[in-house]
Amino acid sequence: MATPSDDILSWTNQDPRESQLFNSWGVLYRFQTTVNPNGQSVTTLWRSIRTNKEDRVAKLEWAANGGLGRIVIGKNTLPMSDLVLADPRIYGSRVFNGPDGQQYRWRPSTTSSDIVLQDANGAVIAFFRPTHPTRYQIGDVYGELHFIRTGRLRNSDAPTNYGHGYCYRYALPFLRDVQPEVKARRERICSGVSF
Repeated sequence: MATPSDDILSWTNQDPRESQLFNSWGVLYRFQTTVNPNGQSVTTLWRSIRTNKEDRVAKLEWAANGGLGRIVIGKNTLPMSDLVLADPRIYGSRVFNGPDGQQYRWRPSTTSSDIVLQDANGAVIAFFRPTHPTRYQIGDVYGELHFIRTGRLRNSDAPTNYGHGYCYRYALPFLRDVQPEVKARRERICSGVSF
């Protein structure tokens, strides 16, 4: 299935905590991690609203040991662990409840190295694809976030719509949690090893 280029966000940097998501329009989202005076790492997710203007979408406050801490989205605070709950029905999958109250699932694809995002009905609405590192002016790209315009994501929806927000807000804790698996998959792809 061909995906329009605006529905593909290139993801810079191997560490998603210090990365950017961009498409042909430019940088749409930026993750910035700082360490505060007491040694706690805090990752802020910024959304570009116009040239040189960003809005804070979420703040991820990591645990002192670097593990999952808590996430602040608007006035809501919840444990990051709520966003990466293991789903015992599917190996390697993680579930979370979206702002609409529906359950969503990140899971490894059964046919490729992709990690797919499924809605409550099991329909794939987005997927993350690890890629061979590719140099762009914005930075080296290590993966792509693809959106599928069916069901919740209709053709009239813009790349920054409500549905896409799920992916940006919840992809970071998931990708950090499975980073070794993603890196291993990327290495298998780049070395030509099939699975």
